Amino acid sequence: MTGTAAPYTTRTVTDERDLAACLQVRKDVFVGEQNVPEEIEYDAHDADAVHVIAVAADGSALGTGRLLHGPAVTDRTGGDPDVGSLGRLAVTRAARGLGVGAALVRAIEDAAGELGLTAVDLHAQTHALGFYERLGYVAYGPEFADAGIAHRAMRRTL
Repeated sequence: MTGTAAPYTTRTVTDERDLAACLQVRKDVFVGEQNVPEEIEYDAHDADAVHVIAVAADGSALGTGRLLHGPAVTDRTGGDPDVGSLGRLAVTRAARGLGVGAALVRAIEDAAGELGLTAVDLHAQTHALGFYERLGYVAYGPEFADAGIAHRAMRRTL
């Protein structure tokens, strides 16, 4: 799966170099900017997730996200194995406002469709609700804290 929107491309991660770049973006954004403890930013799900990356023409990573699916995610999706979980969406400070986040969400949705999933759930930081609503996600359930940050659950049917 590949998407193009100058001046960057999005793709599914297929090698260790891209995965390392994804993890660095997450560290910069979540640990560095949002003060999420590093020990909770990375988890066992990273090994089985579908990771996507946005890359600039010069090869630098601009953003990342991941899709959890199957047994590892059924607790996050109400037990529905046909629903994937979008998470760890992060865009570097320099790339914000360029459409990178939306391109990454669409790339994750494409991956979910290729896996035969019928919907995608996510836990959105409350300040990002409008972003996800513009992409077709609908909030449900009460607000909750994750890593000390207010979130809401959201879902989009594919």
